Amino acid sequence: FKLHPAFPLHVLAMSVAFVAPQATVAKPDVRNDFSRFQSRGPAFVSGYSDDPSVNQALTSMAAMFVVAGGVRWRERRSALRAGPSGPSTAVVGSPQETYQELVDKSEYLRDQHWTKTFHAAFMGGAYVGMAGLLSLVIGGNMASQFITQKAVFAALFPINLLLVLTTGGQLFTGNSATMAIGIYEKKCTTKDLIRNWSIAYIGNICGCLLIDAVARYTGMFTGGAQEMAVHTVMKKCSATFGQTVVKGIMCNWLVCMAVWLCTMAKDLSGKMVGVWFPISMFIAIGFEHSVANMFILPAGLFSGAPLSWGDILVKNLIPVTIGNAIAGAFVVGAGMSFSFGRLGKKDDK
Repeated sequence: FKLHPAFPLHVLAMSVAFVAPQATVAKPDVRNDFSRFQSRGPAFVSGYSDDPSVNQALTSMAAMFVVAGGVRWRERRSALRAGPSGPSTAVVGSPQETYQELVDKSEYLRDQHWTKTFHAAFMGGAYVGMAGLLSLVIGGNMASQFITQKAVFAALFPINLLLVLTTGGQLFTGNSATMAIGIYEKKCTTKDLIRNWSIAYIGNICGCLLIDAVARYTGMFTGGAQEMAVHTVMKKCSATFGQTVVKGIMCNWLVCMAVWLCTMAKDLSGKMVGVWFPISMFIAIGFEHSVANMFILPAGLFSGAPLSWGDILVKNLIPVTIGNAIAGAFVVGAGMSFSFGRLGKKDDK
């Protein structure tokens, strides 16, 4: 009988995750009334929260990353001891290698049959919907405090992109950069881009609506999840068209960087870290993601938000989609091609 080399790290992490929250002082009871509470933003930002469940969630996340780092360190040390012979032991690819992988991926997406693109996009939308539902159910039923809910949503929602990128799923937001890179490198045409974007967008909508329908049928849009869905949708539809476009640009800039970091990483723990932080960042700041909104906006309508389908399209989904496309095609796609590809080569105009 032989223990896994990472076993002591797992034991330590679980001990910290379950023991640390118990050391906090007794906290007053909280009631599930959103209007009665004010944000404790400064206290939370300084590293403290009155909600023990938040402390446990954050401690567990920190322990998880410690375990992942420890396992990677052990793997790296074992590889170094084995000597320099054999395949590369690098756990992160270079920027040039990463860019070339995205160029190759654009060619793959260009030649993919439309049914496969639709299926991958449908699954991608479903993953986004499931992560959104998880975030609503957990975050909406914690302490009904805005900073707590947003922190939990930011911690849980990145699960969707990890599932998408490790299973071959596709999102319109990520493809907006990948297909644009294919055009800049003369691997794809504008027709190829429009075809892929359209199929991916429709597939994402269908996948998200499926999870919305499942949640509504099973009665999951109740209690704190219902209140959070309504509050979130009302806020998302309150900004101007221009503001929402800019939020969409900033969001997909971070999302495409998450895809970039995930592509660079060569192992699962590295991909997890690469995805988690940019996605948590855009959620915590309050930027807008079109595919996430394909789930959140209908969820708000099903939960009783006083809006129409026309309202969520005009006030949010259309401007967010425009912003996401601009970020993917120009901010990230053109930027990476200028740094590592054809646009930055003086001898290839």
